[in-house]
Formats: sequence, structure tokens, C-alpha cells
Amino acid sequence: MGQRAGAVVDEMSRLRVAERAENFPVALRILPARRRAVLRAVYDVVRTVDDVGDEGEADPAQRLAALDALDEDLDRVFAGGAPHARVIGALAPHVGLLPVAPFHDLVAANRVDQTVTRYATRDELIGYCRLSAVPIGRLVLAAFEIDPTDAMLAASDDVCIALQLLEHLQDVGEDRGRGRIYLPADAREAAGVAETDLDAPTASPALRRLVLAESAAARDQLRTGSALVGRLHGAARLAVAGYAAGGFAAADAVDRTGGDVLGRTARTRRRDVVRHLARLGLGSTRRTGGPRP
Repeated sequence: MGQRAGAVVDEMSRLRVAERAENFPVALRILPARRRAVLRAVYDVVRTVDDVGDEGEADPAQRLAALDALDEDLDRVFAGGAPHARVIGALAPHVGLLPVAPFHDLVAANRVDQTVTRYATRDELIGYCRLSAVPIGRLVLAAFEIDPTDAMLAASDDVCIALQLLEHLQDVGEDRGRGRIYLPADAREAAGVAETDLDAPTASPALRRLVLAESAAARDQLRTGSALVGRLHGAARLAVAGYAAGGFAAADAVDRTGGDVLGRTARTRRRDVVRHLARLGLGSTRRTGGPRP
């Protein structure tokens, strides 16, 4: 019993450490406690699914089996049953609020990671992001009981896809070490960047130009998606502004490297997140006449 309790504590501690390392504030302290609880429960599942798909020494077959187990647990908890994984069980108080489909999409994205390590075109990469990133926005809107219009969903998708693309840019070297490349092949070829260029200790001039161009494109997509902030009010607006602010701060971090994401760490600065959060939050206050309770 003591060992099991210790394992739960260790897992929670690991998840909180991971949360603090994220580019965006997972659950702003000023949000209502109920909303923070839902967002943390969602984050913990998302982080766990990603870790099963990425971390440790398991081979692809073992990872796929573990992902299948998580998928089955999701069905159990949303059907009112008792899942095996504690982190899935923590969703139980929120199953009336959250949809299950986005969680299944996230598991599917990690299944893709076991077999797909390259993307030929940007469209293919965006297709992957629709499994790996878009579900997060859908879950956040559900957590705040938002009934979104199609335009709001499109904006949410833009924010989430941009966040994913920027994370890939920050992690070019790390992903390469895992045998994965998220810079589309057609863009690399057009820029004159070979796969072997990603093994160098510093980025070539061609790779730097490509990274900065991709960062600019992601920033534009993030800017478009940030229109969602002005359509929300109160706690929901603050939360979404926080995610978007994290994306802008990540773009700043990539740009500070001059595109050399191999030789320099594109580390997001908290002060940049706060700066962009203030800009987004105050901007939408002016547009919408202030937050509503």
C-alpha cells in the first residue's frame, strides 16, 4: 500500500514538474478552482499519453500496447467504469463536461508517432497536428462550457496548430535524436537543407533561414487564431489568452536563436509569456468592453 501511494505521489510530482516546463500556463492561478481542476486533469492525461508515446526505452510494439490500454481506460471512465490508470480515473468528475473523442485523437496521434517519422509536405504535417494539437483546444473550450461557433473552432485550431509547430521548431535537434523530423521535406528541399544538416552542432545558414521562415508562418497562424480571445469572456478568455501568449513567447524564443535551434536553446521566457498575456488580455478587453462574469 505504501509503495502504491508513493508511486502516485511520484507521478503527480512528475506531472507538476512537466507542467511548469510548458510554454504556456496550464492552469492560471487566477482561474476559478473548478476550472483549474478540469484543465489540470486534461493536462495530466495529455502529458501521460505523450510520455507513453515518446519517453523511456520501450519499443514501438510496447508503446502501442500501452496506448491501447490508455484508450480502453478512456472508454471505461467515460462509461462510468473504473479505469486502471490513476491519471485516467482523475477525469471521472469531469466526464459530463468533456468529450471523449479528443482524447482518442491524442492517443491516435501517438500511434502515428510509432510509425511515421517524416512528413513530405506542410499539409501532411498539419494533418498530423489535427490529431496531436487541435483536440487540446476542443477540450479547453469544453472545460469552460463554451458552445463554439465554426469560426471559434477554426480560430482555436489555428492557435493549437501554431503551438505545435513552434514546439517542433524549438525541438528540432531533440526530435532528430529520436529519429523524427517535423520540418516538411518539400520545405527542406526548397531551402537546400539536407537531413544530415540536422546532425550538425550548429544550424547551417540555409537551415536558419528555414527555421525563421517557419517561425514567422506559425506566428501569423497564431495571430489569426488569437481572434478567439476577443470572442471569449472572463476565465475562458484569460485561459485561451494564456495559451496564445505562450505561443508568441515560443516564437520569440526561436527568433532569438537567429534560427540556430541546433546550437542554441530556444527557451521560452516567462516574462515574454506575461508580456504577451497582458497584450492579448487588455486588447480583448478594449474590443469587447471588458470581461463578463
